[in-house]
Amino acid sequence: MPSPTGAYRTAGVDIDAADLAKDQIAARVAATHNASVLRGIGLFGGFFRAPRSDGDVVLVSSADSVGTKVLIAALLRRHVGIGIDLVNHCVNDILACGARPLFFLDYYATPQLDPAALHQVIEGLTHACQEAGCALVGGETAQLPGIYQPGSYDVAGFIVGAVDEQQIIDGARIRENDIIIGLRSDGLHTNGFTLARAALGLDENADDVRKQLDREPAGSDETLGELLLRPHRSYLAAISPLLELGIVKGMAHITGGGIAGNVGRIIPEGLVAEIDLDSWSPNPIFRLIQERGSIPAPEMYSVFNMGIGFVVIVNPDDATHVLTGSSDACVIGRIAASSDQTKVRLAGLKDG
Repeated sequence: MPSPTGAYRTAGVDIDAADLAKDQIAARVAATHNASVLRGIGLFGGFFRAPRSDGDVVLVSSADSVGTKVLIAALLRRHVGIGIDLVNHCVNDILACGARPLFFLDYYATPQLDPAALHQVIEGLTHACQEAGCALVGGETAQLPGIYQPGSYDVAGFIVGAVDEQQIIDGARIRENDIIIGLRSDGLHTNGFTLARAALGLDENADDVRKQLDREPAGSDETLGELLLRPHRSYLAAISPLLELGIVKGMAHITGGGIAGNVGRIIPEGLVAEIDLDSWSPNPIFRLIQERGSIPAPEMYSVFNMGIGFVVIVNPDDATHVLTGSSDACVIGRIAASSDQTKVRLAGLKDG
């Protein structure tokens, strides 16, 4: 008897393969669950017991993707880091508001299911969720031939966290003379890959691109592919102790828009964040992209994190707690009074 899904498979969607893949990843997903998860995966929704506290608990949510970084992963058939990227990006976003993660959902879309790629992505997702103490409670796997190019896929993540209302961090307490501290990134994280690919010539013949990705750039002991696919760093472990101390006035996750675009979102009226670009050295991968693509410095700083993945703003008396709590934290600026609408100034930015 022919398979009841045979015509659908011929059209490009294999339901049986998708069901088998879901069954095979169930154990990994279950490993992220805790006592707050009331049902396993398989129902039409995920169940998570709401947290309780003496005050009012606020749920904080965010959604994001990893952009065209997936194209590099697909070329090299290395997908575990993509799952880590997705979770950590979302964790950092709600962390910047003072929230800790509760649960996570994912969306995986592809023209035709590649079970090996899906399993690797889920491996990364579940690993990062366990590291963050975050339950993976559900998701969606979609086969969409005609929308996506063969051999490609896209992923998106949805996170919900919680914070006591009195502990929400939104920058409102930032004052003149506060200290701006940056925590290093591990590379591009999940932003700017369209520009990076163009600058590095990674949009050409796939075989030629793979050869380039397998080479080590001058002065590096890692291949270009390894440098580009470094997972998005999670700042949860470094920031959580500071939240317990109650010393953080503002935080920014440095993603698309760079330092100015993200720090500017939390600076109150009448103040400006003055950032000293000479206070740290960008990762070598950024210099390589800038040189290969002849990209002006202002555009580099508006697209990439340039070596600073997370920013914390505190009172000068509390800066030591941040600096001693993270080995790669450094003071990158101060808050000053402003007479115009400028929210961030990048001191030392050159046009070349």
